[in-house]
Amino acid sequence: MVVIRLSRGGSKARPFYNIVAAAKRNRRDGRYLERIGFYNPMARGGEEPLRIAQDRLAHWLSVGAQPSDTVSRLVKQGAKAVKAAE
Repeated sequence: MVVIRLSRGGSKARPFYNIVAAAKRNRRDGRYLERIGFYNPMARGGEEPLRIAQDRLAHWLSVGAQPSDTVSRLVKQGAKAVKAAE
């Protein structure tokens, strides 16, 4: 089964997460199929906190990938931010 989840990067006390499509059996920071976007919870000033490739997200969801709870929340948050910017 394919799951869309966060993969942690960054340094200690400065997290940075890649949003990836990965096989459920693989480790959190292990091998993944595709990088879909990123989430930077420590973004300051002009830095971009969240970016998700909507076309690739739609593709993976259409072939049966399941998003994690956190990724689902981030997708909703990103959609709300895009709607507010318009």
